[in-house]
Amino acid sequence: MSTQRKVRKAVFPAAGLGTRFLPATKAMPKEMLPVVDKPAIQYVVQEAVTAGLTDLLMITGRSKRSLEDHFDRVPSLEARLQEKGDTKKLRAVQQATSLGDIHYIRQGDPKGLGHAVLCSRSHVGDEPFAVLLGDDIIDANETLLADMIAVQEKTGGSVVALMEVDPSEISAYGCAAVEAVDGEDFVRITGLVEKPEPADAPSNLAIIGRYVLHPAVYDVLEHTEPGRGHEIQLTDALQTLAGTDAEQGGGVYAVIFKGRRYDTGDKLSYLKAVIQIAAERKDLGPDLVPWLQEYVKTAPSSWDGKQ
Repeated sequence: MSTQRKVRKAVFPAAGLGTRFLPATKAMPKEMLPVVDKPAIQYVVQEAVTAGLTDLLMITGRSKRSLEDHFDRVPSLEARLQEKGDTKKLRAVQQATSLGDIHYIRQGDPKGLGHAVLCSRSHVGDEPFAVLLGDDIIDANETLLADMIAVQEKTGGSVVALMEVDPSEISAYGCAAVEAVDGEDFVRITGLVEKPEPADAPSNLAIIGRYVLHPAVYDVLEHTEPGRGHEIQLTDALQTLAGTDAEQGGGVYAVIFKGRRYDTGDKLSYLKAVIQIAAERKDLGPDLVPWLQEYVKTAPSSWDGKQ
């Protein structure tokens, strides 16, 4: 049964401690780590706005004040740039502050992604909503989120984004078992498991950080016990919804994404994302790529363990 409610709200869980990037994230949120010249979170917020979402909510925590500051105006800085005639930097600064109506709620005690989503309930209410994780940057030319919203509005259920990964890497992700839906280019989720061992994984389809959820997920999360890592897992709640009748907000579907995604979740993948995005920019690529090509010729081929 299709829902008549339009998706217009986006939730950005951003209360994590960012321990994989310590000591850089001791006093700075991992979401504020720069990807070339914009913080990672700005790419994700821009994606939501481009997909037509107008009501934006960030779930934050301790030491996350700079997130709010980044999306707020700094009149003195804007005035200074205006006086200098530096319109390029002025536009860049104003872009972050004009993306949309951004609200903030504190998670307080991070208890997992499921708990972060549950914290959004008072703001989202009884309507479908998107969840975007800041570790995943989707190429600006892709329409993944808009495609997922269309599937949610057609099915009335919840929708996740899946991506094929090497089977040896599946233990780093939530994993899905799926079945085809006749006449459609999306699939139905029949089972979900959080970070399975490769031998136990039902497929090599990994959940990446995009969700469009029916509000029924809130009632399920209220009663979801801590799972893997002693955290409340969104994957566990979606597994419950997958077996629920459509009339109760059940049914979980997926778009299998084959486009371009940049992972900023660990140091190596973060560095790869920065290099790839910079290399494809018109203002940086023409100088960066030749330098990279020359550097690779003389780069070390072995390491002695020094940091």
